Amino acid sequence: MIEHPMIETDRLILRKVTLDDAKEMFDYLSDSEVVKHMGIAPYQTVEAVHEEVEWYHSILKEQTGIRWGITLKNSDKVIGSCGFLNRNGKHFRTEVGFELNKEYWGKGVAREALEAVVTFGFKHMKLERIEALIEPGNISSQNLVEKIGFVKEGLLRHYEYTCGKFDDLFIYSLLKSDKINRKSEH
Repeated sequence: MIEHPMIETDRLILRKVTLDDAKEMFDYLSDSEVVKHMGIAPYQTVEAVHEEVEWYHSILKEQTGIRWGITLKNSDKVIGSCGFLNRNGKHFRTEVGFELNKEYWGKGVAREALEAVVTFGFKHMKLERIEALIEPGNISSQNLVEKIGFVKEGLLRHYEYTCGKFDDLFIYSLLKSDKINRKSEH
C-alpha cells in the first residue's frame, strides 16, 4: 500500500481521511452551499460519505490522485479536504480540488491548505502543471486560485454532465516555474 503523507502548515495538519471521519465530513458534504459548485448533490447519510472516503483511498492506491483531510492543529476534526485527482503521470499534470466547512470560510484556511498541497505536488510528486476546473458561478474559488498564482486559460463549454445538467468550467493552471503568490492576506 502506498503511504499517505501528512502535511503540516502554520495552523493546519493535512492528513489521511478514514471512515472514522465520515460524521465530520457529513457536516459539510450535506450542506448545499458547500457542494453547490462540486457537481454533486448534498449527501443524505453518513454512510454515503463512506463512498467518498473509499474514493480518496482508491485514487491513492491507483496513483491517480491523493486527497488530504484538513484539520486545525488544535483539533483532529476534519473540516474540509484538498488534493489531486485525474493525475496524468506521463504528462506530469493533475487537477486540484478542495472544499471546506462553511464555518471556516473567509479565514484563510482553504488558501493555506491549497498552497501546501500545491507546493507538495511540485516538490514531491514531480508535477509540472496543476489545473483547477471551476464553475463560472464559483467566484470565491476563482479568487482563491488567482490569489496564489493560477492563470485562467479559458472556458471549457459543457465540459461535465453533473446533477442532470451540462456544466461549463473555467480552466486555470499553475506551472512549476510559476511562483506561488504568498502575499499576506492582511
